[in-house]
Amino acid sequence: MSGKEKEDILPIYGTTPFTLLDFPERTACIIWFSGCNMRCGYCHNPEIVKGKGLYDVEKVYAFLERRKHVLDGVVLSGGEASSYPGLPAFIKKVRTMGYAVKLDTNGIRPDLLDAFLKDGLLDYIALDYKAPIDKFKAVTNVAKFGLFSDTLDMLCRQQRIPFEVRTTVHTSLLDEEDIITIMRDLELRGYKGIYYIQNFCADNNRPTLGDIPAQKRLLNLNMLPRPERYQLRFRNFTAAPAA
Repeated sequence: MSGKEKEDILPIYGTTPFTLLDFPERTACIIWFSGCNMRCGYCHNPEIVKGKGLYDVEKVYAFLERRKHVLDGVVLSGGEASSYPGLPAFIKKVRTMGYAVKLDTNGIRPDLLDAFLKDGLLDYIALDYKAPIDKFKAVTNVAKFGLFSDTLDMLCRQQRIPFEVRTTVHTSLLDEEDIITIMRDLELRGYKGIYYIQNFCADNNRPTLGDIPAQKRLLNLNMLPRPERYQLRFRNFTAAPAA
């Protein structure tokens, strides 16, 4: 299969034309990729994970050409964009159009991330730390913590590309001790960026991938230690302690 043919099979589900929240210091759009190599029960995009690509790649390029004077960044999200063989060619094309590229990833393709870093294809990475090792399979439905761990180590060793680590918390799946375990792990690996703890936010109009019920309680943020080497921040909590 040629590079062009691989590029054409990219399963792009849709786009978000404008965001100021998803790419630090960039005005960006989001390109959503269907399909995922995980099955997290709390996932709020089941239609993307289970769906198929609806957009022709050339139409996406045409959209980006029209937005060049409005946007300066493109976020690749999903689903899991790193699952697809045509992604490197797609990123190269987007970069030739003058865009910075951010990848949202679950981290179980360390081989691809390594190639992206060596080729200088990314400007920012958001890495999902789904769960500590003993709960990783229960949360993600895949037994691939080792691959995620390799990705995290690789990103912590390099200093060229900024990246953040984030964990979405539904308290039926993760509790305070789990988050403390993750925080300790980040300290041991020498992480120096921002760790975001994200409260699960339900959309009552559509189910999650695992049809899990609403949380019975919120994570107790006051039980969490304050890290020394990296910053701790909170998302989607109505009241959070000062970082």
